[in-house]
Amino acid sequence: MDGDARKRAEGLTYLHGFGNEHSSEAVPGALPEGRNAPQRAPLGLYAEQLSGTAFTEPRAHNRRSWLYRIRPSAAHPAFRRTGNGALRSAPFTETVPDPNRLRWDPLPEPAPGTDFLAGLWTLGGNGDATQRTGMAVHLYHANASMERVFSDADGELLLVPERGALLLHTEFGALLAEPGHMALIPRGVRFRVELLEGGTDGGPAGAARGYVCENYGAPFRLPDLGPIGANGLAGARDFRAPVAAYEDVEGPVEVVNKFCGNLWAAEYGHSPLDVVAWHGNHVPYVYDLRRFNVIGSISYDHPDPSIFTVLTSPSDTPGLAGVDFVAFVPRWLVGEDTFRPPYFHRNVMSEYMGLVEGAYDAKSGGKGGFVPGGGSLHNMMSAHGPDRETFDRASAAELKPQKIDDGLAFMFETRWPVTLTERAANADHLQTRYDEVWQGLQRHFRP
Repeated sequence: MDGDARKRAEGLTYLHGFGNEHSSEAVPGALPEGRNAPQRAPLGLYAEQLSGTAFTEPRAHNRRSWLYRIRPSAAHPAFRRTGNGALRSAPFTETVPDPNRLRWDPLPEPAPGTDFLAGLWTLGGNGDATQRTGMAVHLYHANASMERVFSDADGELLLVPERGALLLHTEFGALLAEPGHMALIPRGVRFRVELLEGGTDGGPAGAARGYVCENYGAPFRLPDLGPIGANGLAGARDFRAPVAAYEDVEGPVEVVNKFCGNLWAAEYGHSPLDVVAWHGNHVPYVYDLRRFNVIGSISYDHPDPSIFTVLTSPSDTPGLAGVDFVAFVPRWLVGEDTFRPPYFHRNVMSEYMGLVEGAYDAKSGGKGGFVPGGGSLHNMMSAHGPDRETFDRASAAELKPQKIDDGLAFMFETRWPVTLTERAANADHLQTRYDEVWQGLQRHFRP
């Protein structure tokens, strides 16, 4: 690993705003003025459009960018099938949907030389990648930087680092994604992941671990605020997009493309991260989850967890998301005469929850508990809620203002059940006694 990578990463500059029509050029004069595809693009570059949505989708939801690159993307040899490793895609048919509540410990340490792509491990998902519906839940563990370049034609990738910082080199420029951040790579955008020297978060130096939501459906957008008004939740200006930076590299580079659930590879004679200038709104971005402006109760009762939605991918039914990304960040609890942790619940949505740091206020941690790097799955209509230890403590707590500042959890919530891969259903790190956390809840009924 490059010892200067951290300095380069911390010196990055960004463009700000979600869904903006950004423009950036690494070399002055590389971006054409007044048109997208002039007869001769500036500086001998090639003009190329990258469309993340159909041409005719409504303007407010249309995603596309124009790239000005050293070589066009069309200049590549044929792709060949290559091994998928532990990566799987919808439709998920290896197992039947499971109504049981499930929880996993963190992934074990990877074998030496495992990069981000090789370290992707699919837990499950729903829908059909070929029909652009549904989502998949992946985890990753890695201890080597990528030398190859990856892109996903099936969907956009929402990354949630839990251990180790990621320097994401994309066609649009570079992003730094650290634990506490989320990063999004749009559908079809090429990138590679460089790991940074470190280990200060308790893991081995140079190791990385985290979560990925692969969204096959409509691109993530900010949720409507409704009665909240103009401000609150995730602020558009806090999303950061890269500035143009290009690699002018001649020589063999392996490029891997995920297409209809399988990986395909080709050996290019140059780096495909050769975009000198670009403009548009189909761009990668990073967001610091600690900037999420939590809206909660200042009177009584715990609000529904939908109030913590950072991004949503809408479906054809208004208000019913294909997938929501929800974050539980540090916040104050001040409700009066209220059971403050999340309530007992059965939900038409399916919930996969992960933990980035600290503890989640509805679950006990420690060995055999809900710990950073682990995850739980509560499929639709499965009964869940605070464990016995949390219930007993919260029922007797003095209801003075309380700051929750030692945890960062998140949830991928989807309208369809999550079907497991066979690997996830039989994993050694699947906890076998998860149901026991609700045992011992006493009968208190006194008619």
